[in-house]
Amino acid sequence: MGFGDLKSASGLKVLNDFLSDRSYIEGYVPSQADVAVFEAISSPPSADLHHALRWYNHIKSYQDQKNSLPGVKKPLGQYGPAGVADTTSSSAPAAASKDDDDDDIDLFGSDDEEDAEASRLKEERLAEYAAKKAKKPTLIAKSSILLDVKPWDDETDMATLEECVRSIQMDGLVWGQSKLVPVGYGIKKLQIGCVVEDDKVGTDILEEHITAFEDYVQSMDVAAFNKI
Repeated sequence: MGFGDLKSASGLKVLNDFLSDRSYIEGYVPSQADVAVFEAISSPPSADLHHALRWYNHIKSYQDQKNSLPGVKKPLGQYGPAGVADTTSSSAPAAASKDDDDDDIDLFGSDDEEDAEASRLKEERLAEYAAKKAKKPTLIAKSSILLDVKPWDDETDMATLEECVRSIQMDGLVWGQSKLVPVGYGIKKLQIGCVVEDDKVGTDILEEHITAFEDYVQSMDVAAFNKI
């Protein structure tokens, strides 16, 4: 797992694709996973990488409270799509320059060389650990969500509204039962349940897709949210 080199355009492109159907690096709320990836990026993504730029600006707003975000910060190699290795950390430390003046050569060896070797061994062990962990089956975190979808008025075709909502299909989303609930003045709202995979579908993505049917939908609210 990884994003390649997050300090390069190719790494940011991998991040952008990864966030095309996600709100956060892990789960459905900002966490230490977002902080870890954010801190590895040297500059904001370009405007054409709109998914990564949206995420970057959103996480940037949490900088004053980043230490209080949930989760535990892990190595970058434990985040991102499978099949892509992390090279960000390995590109950060630079080896001791060999172009130094001859007067600076230590004939009895250098502590810097020993530190570099220890750092290399540490990186190799972290990479081996990440590779072994990636092979183990991971528990898929899911949530059960109950949504309230409100129409504009009592003349809205609620059957068509529900068809629009159920037409939203994405990986990690399964629609469940629904019913119409009176809200007053002859108006009824659609109450519909769904099960989502937390790493793939968030409530903000659902709201964006549902409210896109603006001829039928006035607003969407989360009535209940439970981890499975």
